[in-house]
Amino acid sequence: MLARFFVFRPVFAAVIAICIMAAGALALLTLPVEQYPDIAPPAVNVTANYTGASAETVEDSVTQVLEQQIKGIDGLIYFSSSSSSAGQARISLSFDQGVNPDMAQVQVQNAVNQAITRLPQEVQQQGITVTKSQGDSLMVVALYDQSEQLTSLDISDFLVSSLQEPLSRVEGVGETTVFGAQYAMRIWLNPLQLTSYGLMPSDVQAAIEAQNSQVTSGEIGSLPTLEGQYLNATVTTQSRLERPEQFENIILRTNSDGSVVYLRDVARVEIGAENYQNQTTLNGYPSAGISIQLASGANALETAEKVRAEVERLSSRFPQGVVAAYPRDSTPFVTVSIESVVHTLIEAILFVVAVMYLFLQSWRATLIPTLTVPVVLLGTFGILSLLGYSINTLTLFAMVLAIGLLVDDAIVVVENVERLMAEEDLTPLEATLRSMNEITGALIGIALVLSAVFIPMVFFGGSVGIIYRQFTVTIVSAMALSALVALTLTPTLCAHLLKPGHMKKGRFFTLFNRGVTISQNRYLATLQRITARPFRFVCLALILTFLMLWQYQKLASGFLPEEDQGAVMVQYTLPSGSPMSMTEEVGADIARYFMTEEEDNLNVIFMVTGRNNAGSGQNVGMAFAELKHWDLRPGEKNSAQAIISRANQYFNKNARQANISVMSPPTVRGLGQSSGFELWLQDSAENGSAALMQAQTTLLNAARENPALDAVRINSLEEKAQLQVDVDRQKAQAQGLDQADINNTLSAAWGGVYINDFIDRGRVKRVYMQGDAAWRSTPENLSAWFVRGSSDNMASFDSFSTFRWTTGPQMLQRFNGLSAVQFQGGAAPGVSSGTAMAEMSDLVSSLNGFDLQWSGLSWQEQSSSVQTLWVYLASLAFMFLCLAALYESWSVPIAVMLIIPLGIIGAISASLFAGYENDIYFQVGMLTTMGLSAKNAILIVEFGLAQFQQGKSLSEAALEGARLRLRPIIMTSLAFVVGVIPLVLSSGAGAASQQEIGTAVIGGMLTGTLLTLLFVPLFFLLVQQGIMRLKSRKQ
Repeated sequence: MLARFFVFRPVFAAVIAICIMAAGALALLTLPVEQYPDIAPPAVNVTANYTGASAETVEDSVTQVLEQQIKGIDGLIYFSSSSSSAGQARISLSFDQGVNPDMAQVQVQNAVNQAITRLPQEVQQQGITVTKSQGDSLMVVALYDQSEQLTSLDISDFLVSSLQEPLSRVEGVGETTVFGAQYAMRIWLNPLQLTSYGLMPSDVQAAIEAQNSQVTSGEIGSLPTLEGQYLNATVTTQSRLERPEQFENIILRTNSDGSVVYLRDVARVEIGAENYQNQTTLNGYPSAGISIQLASGANALETAEKVRAEVERLSSRFPQGVVAAYPRDSTPFVTVSIESVVHTLIEAILFVVAVMYLFLQSWRATLIPTLTVPVVLLGTFGILSLLGYSINTLTLFAMVLAIGLLVDDAIVVVENVERLMAEEDLTPLEATLRSMNEITGALIGIALVLSAVFIPMVFFGGSVGIIYRQFTVTIVSAMALSALVALTLTPTLCAHLLKPGHMKKGRFFTLFNRGVTISQNRYLATLQRITARPFRFVCLALILTFLMLWQYQKLASGFLPEEDQGAVMVQYTLPSGSPMSMTEEVGADIARYFMTEEEDNLNVIFMVTGRNNAGSGQNVGMAFAELKHWDLRPGEKNSAQAIISRANQYFNKNARQANISVMSPPTVRGLGQSSGFELWLQDSAENGSAALMQAQTTLLNAARENPALDAVRINSLEEKAQLQVDVDRQKAQAQGLDQADINNTLSAAWGGVYINDFIDRGRVKRVYMQGDAAWRSTPENLSAWFVRGSSDNMASFDSFSTFRWTTGPQMLQRFNGLSAVQFQGGAAPGVSSGTAMAEMSDLVSSLNGFDLQWSGLSWQEQSSSVQTLWVYLASLAFMFLCLAALYESWSVPIAVMLIIPLGIIGAISASLFAGYENDIYFQVGMLTTMGLSAKNAILIVEFGLAQFQQGKSLSEAALEGARLRLRPIIMTSLAFVVGVIPLVLSSGAGAASQQEIGTAVIGGMLTGTLLTLLFVPLFFLLVQQGIMRLKSRKQ
C-alpha cells in the first residue's frame, strides 16, 4: 500500500514534501493580492454629449438610438441609461460572468458605430466614448492649495492638462472623471451690440471658425513636379489663435466705408472654464479632483499602487503650494483586511500546535502534524497559482478554516500509532504499519466527504459562484494535500521520529489525562443509557432537527456583511431650482460638521458641488470623507457605521431644506454606488412620465414610513422649472426669418455652443460662445436677442415668440429599454438586507403597471437566494454518494448522514444569537460544519464496523468505536475551534466578515462534536440492526 511504500523510503517522502513546499513558495511570490476576485460582472459604459439639449431631447435623439443597437449584444444581463438636462447621455451595461471585458467593449463599440450616423451632428462632432469600467470609484486623487493662491479652476486646469492623461494611461484604469474643468476660451456675447451691427451669433461663429483654424497649405514643388524642379519647401499660413487679445481682433465685418467690426465690439473674451458645473474644496481649501474607475478584470491593489506612483512622479510639476491627497481610496481597507486575515492565520497555527501538544504530550508527536502545515499551505498556494486564482479575503478565510482540517488527518495517524504502541507494546514501525491498515480507509473517506461537501459549489454561476469557488478550490486543495501527506509523509515521520515506551508525565499532564479518562468513562456510561433507550433519543434527535429548521427559517437573508471600510460618502440634494451658491453653503455646513464633530476620526473631506451619484445640477452635491486608520479609531463608537449613524441623525435635524444622506461605500466594488439595496421602478406598461412620477412619489412615501427601511431615496434629479419658448412660425416667416437662424441664436445665447479649439501653452483646448450672464439671467432677457431676416431686418424674439413656465425633468432614466427610476436605500438597524428587499418588493407589487428590477449587489443577492437550497442539497447528495462508494453500501452512510442536521444546529443558533444574516459567509460556515460533523461520524462508524467485523456484538462495537475515537475527535475538534477563535475576536478592517464566519463554524463545531459523540453510535447501531433484519428476511 501507499503508506508502506513511503515508510521504507523516507527520503522519497521528504523529497516530495520539499518539492511541494518549493513550488508553493515560488507561487506565493507571484500570486496577485486583492480583496475579492472579480465578483462584479464585466461592465461597459457609453457616454455621449449633446451640449445645450434638454433631457427629453437627449433621450429621444441620442439615448434611445444607442439603446436600440446595444440591447441585443450577447451575454448582456441588464443595462440602464440616463439622459440629463446637462446634455449628457450615459448607458451602463452589465454582462454575465465569464464574458471577456475586452470582447464586450468591442461588441458595444461596433453597435455604437452602427448607430452613429443617426445621431445629431454635434453629438458626432464631440464623439462617443465607450469604456470598460465598473462604475464606482477605485480612488479619488485630489489636488489642493493650502496657501489659497490658486483658484479651483487653476488647479483643475492643471489636473486636466497635466494629470488626467497620464493617469488614464496607467494599466488597470478604466475611466477617469474630473471634478472640475480645464481652461477654455469663452466668448461672452452682448446681444445689444450684436443687434447694433446687424449681426447674429451664427455670424460670430462663422468668423471664428474661419479665422481660428489650422490650414494645411501643402508644399512648393510637391510631387509630381516639373522636370528640372529646383525647390521644395513647406507652405505655412495661419494657425490656431492662442490669446484672448487675438480672438478680440477677429474681424466680423468690413463695412462699405472701410470701418471694421471686431469681435471685441460685440463680445467679452476671456480665459474661463470649459464648464462651470462643479465647485470643489478639500478641508475648505481650493481643490480639484479626479475619480479613477477600475477597468473590468484589473487588479485594484496593483492599479492603485501604479496610480500613486504616477502621481508621485508628476508631483515635481505641481504648481507651488499644491499637494495631492486621496479622499477616497478603497485599497487601504483591502491591504489592512488582508493583513488582518494573515495575522489570524498565523495565530490559528500557533493555537492548533498548542492544542496538539496538550493532547499528544510529546514534542516528537506534536512535531509530526505541525510539519504538515507548511507543506499543505504552501502546496495549496501552488494549486491556486496553477488555476489562476489570487490571494484574497475568501481564499485566506478558507486557509484559516483549513488549518484545523489539514492537521486532523495527521493527528488521527499519530494518535492511533501512539495508542497501538501503548496498548499492544509495538515498535514505532510496527505500530505505523498496523495503524495505516486500520485508518487508511477512514482517511480517504474523510477527504472524499469533505471534498463532496464543497465540490457542488464549483458549478454555480454568477458572482455567488465565484465566491463559492474561492472557498471550494482552496479547502478541497488543502484537504487533498492533507490526505496525501497523511498517507506519505506522516507515517514516515511516525516510524522514524516516535520512540517506544512512555516518558514520565508532569503533574499537569497527569491531571489532564486523569480528567480525560474520567470524562471517557462517563461518556461511555452515557452512551450505554442512550443505546438502551433508542426510541427516546431518536425522538430527541427529531426534536432537535425540527428546532434547527425553525431557527433556520428565522435567519434573515443577506449577501455580504457591511464592513468599516475607513471611508464615508455623503450625497445631498436641495429643492429643485436652488442655485449653486445655496448648495455650496450646505456643502460647507457638511464639511464643518465632519471637521469639528468628527475631528478625531477624520483625515480629509472632499466636497463636490454640482454633481452626485444621481446626476449633475446646481442643486446637488456629494462628499468623500477619508477616516483615520482603524487602529486610531478604537471602539464601536468610532467605527464608520457609528459615524454614519451620528451624521444622519444630525443632518435629519439640522439640514437646511436639503436631503442629506451619509452612507458607506459599496460592499463590493463594482456592484452599486453605495452600500444598501439598489432597485429600479420600471414603467413596464408604458403608462407615461406623469404616471411614473406619481408612482415613484407613492413608493418613496411608503418606503419612508416603513420601519424596516432606512434612508430610502430616489437616485435621480427632481423635475425643474423650465421656460418653454413657443415660436410663431407664421410671424417668423412674415419677417423673413429662417428657422435654422432662430434655433442657432437661441442655442448659442442660452445654451452655449462649442466652436473649435485654440492653443494654450502648447495644449489644444476648446472655444465656447454663449450669451453673457447679464443677458440670460431672466426670461425678459429673451427680448434682447435678435434674428436677421432675409431683407437684413433684425427681429426681436418677442416679435415672433412667446414664453411660458412649465416643469420638466433634469434627468430621465431607463432600465432595459423602458422608462424607470432608480431607488437606493438600506435596512433599518437590526433588519437584514433580505428583509428590506422583501419589503420593497411588497410595496412595488401594489403599484399597477409597474415592475421592480434589482441591479448591482441586490441583483446578486436576489439570484443567490435561489441557489442556496440547491447548494445544500447537492452537497448532501455528493456526500452520500461518496460514503456509499467508500463502504460499498447504500445503508451504512445513513448513520453518517443522520448527524448532519444535528451538527449544523449550533452554527444556526450561534449566528441567530449574534444577529448575523444567512449570507455567503454563513453558508460557507454551515457547509464546513456539515463536513466536519460527517468527518467525526466517519471515524466512529469506521472503527465500529472494524470492531463488529472482529466478532463483537453491535452494541459492543458501537461503544468500542466511540471509545477509541473519543480522544482524537475531541483533539481535532478542539484544534479546529481554537484555530478559528482569532476570527471571532478580530477587530478593525474586515472584522465583520471574520467574526461572522468564525461564529458560525465555532457554534457548529461545539454542538456538532457533542451531538456527534452522543448520537452517531446510536445511529450506527440502529442502521446496522436494520441491515441485519433485512438480510435475515431475505434469507
